[in-house]
Amino acid sequence: MNMTYKTLKIEIADNIALLTANRPEAMNALNALFFEEFNKVLDDLEKNDALRALIITGSGKAFVAGADISEMSGMNCDQGKAFSETGQQAFARLSTLSIPVIAAVNGFALGGGCELALACDIRIAGSYAKFGQPEVNLGLIPGYCGTQRLPRLIGLSNALYLLLTADMIDAEEAYRLGLVQKVFPADTLIDETKKIAIKIASKGKIAVSKAKEATIKGMQMDLQQASKLEADYFGNLFGNGESGEGMKAFLEKRKPNW
Repeated sequence: MNMTYKTLKIEIADNIALLTANRPEAMNALNALFFEEFNKVLDDLEKNDALRALIITGSGKAFVAGADISEMSGMNCDQGKAFSETGQQAFARLSTLSIPVIAAVNGFALGGGCELALACDIRIAGSYAKFGQPEVNLGLIPGYCGTQRLPRLIGLSNALYLLLTADMIDAEEAYRLGLVQKVFPADTLIDETKKIAIKIASKGKIAVSKAKEATIKGMQMDLQQASKLEADYFGNLFGNGESGEGMKAFLEKRKPNW
């Protein structure tokens, strides 16, 4: 995998990838180069069949503090729409990876940074993490699907409160709202997040992938359609060696040999 990115760092160990937004001088603000490099990283990750999980974090005191306003300030309507679509497409790719994606939110996750976290499957926060969608302060709205993902995660009124007030919330409030699943001390955040990724990686790889896929697809269906989808996926898993090994290991009271 190409390791020489200007806005990102990627490390892979034990089949778990750690992707770090790496523009600390700009609080990891998202610009056109970030999205170009982000898509290249996703190209590589999608080809890595051994990969079991992806963790995303930021360097310095920010996860990602938003989109790069200096790059946005001169845009016209068409350019603004294109910049929105670029981010939406990149984050949609992220959200549909077959492996679990975990955000390790180490600091400020504002604007586009909050939207990056929203596109992940699970959000783990350091104790100093801050979340917010401050776009209305700039006369804008979120452009990377924040108006759509946020209410689906925390409910319509909670989302509208954050979107319309532009309030910034801390990790504990984000946990209370269900925006994050765990909060850890800042100095243990990455280690604790890796433990979660390792725990997931110890399960059946195909089952984890299909559980994610069925859940996300089912959320876009009514309950009857989603239940049928689940039954189809459940049945299909009996046709591979992974489920056979998993059930055999359970009956033999041993760990499965995936």
